[in-house]
Amino acid sequence: MLTFTLKRLLSGVILLIAVATATFFLAHAAIPDPTLGLLGSAATPEAQAALAQKIGTDRPVIVQFGDWITQLVQGNFGDSWRNFQPVSEQIATKLPVTLSVVTVGILISAVLGGVLGVVAGLRPNTWIDRVVKAGAVVLFALPGFWVALVLVMLFAVQLKWFPAVGYTTPEQSFGGWVQSITLPAIALAVGAVVMIAEQLRNAIIQADRQDYVRTLRSRGLPQWRITVHLLRNAAPASLTVLALMFVGLLSGAIVVEQIFALPGIGALTQGSSQNGDIPMLLGITVITVVFVVIVNFLLDILLGWINPKVRVK
Repeated sequence: MLTFTLKRLLSGVILLIAVATATFFLAHAAIPDPTLGLLGSAATPEAQAALAQKIGTDRPVIVQFGDWITQLVQGNFGDSWRNFQPVSEQIATKLPVTLSVVTVGILISAVLGGVLGVVAGLRPNTWIDRVVKAGAVVLFALPGFWVALVLVMLFAVQLKWFPAVGYTTPEQSFGGWVQSITLPAIALAVGAVVMIAEQLRNAIIQADRQDYVRTLRSRGLPQWRITVHLLRNAAPASLTVLALMFVGLLSGAIVVEQIFALPGIGALTQGSSQNGDIPMLLGITVITVVFVVIVNFLLDILLGWINPKVRVK
């Protein structure tokens, strides 16, 4: 198990270095002269040259990469080119907002998707299964931004159960924090619930046809114990989908945060992209990759614990 864990940890570090390197050169290729975006269209050539010298873009790209990667190894993301404040401090103020919405969205997806998938998988071709499948098709076809707008109009504007926009920190009010992230989390979770439910349903139906399940039933085991065995064999595929959904929800949070006016990473990413703030974009990318690596690492450990054959592979 230790060798398996070290291999997964090493692969995560390699992935982080590869993505960070590729993102650096792609960002500089896409934004060869960021001074125009930072100063605006009315900037003079003298002002652009002065800013380029200040932020170091007048040097060769390979030299800039050497400085950036050296700082990154030391845990320093550098300073923003827009306001010259440390990138890490600005991300630290925005990240809790995005993580709280995405985490609650993942929890909603796991619970609802798991329950619907188990119920439909244990009763295939019944009215419950058909309702779940029909609902999955409808919900999967709905765009996330449209779901967000419907939630705002129904639960915020008409029923006034939740705030339409804005974010409340847990320190200010725990109840207000729950209210402020509920609708964004539901808007993010709708598509993930459908995919997890469908994946788990199919996996349970396939596992239920195995010989060992018939043997368990012939021995007179109660249904709940058979269900536990089915979940143990059907869970890996659903957990993989759940991990992929975490990455998808991080990307989807950019749109949802704009609709609900949440001060998260989404708004920071959009503003940095418009201004050509490459250090901020690189910092956001690295942080995102770190969370992706952590989630996949935990997933591999969990899958290795559920199914020892994974550790051998």
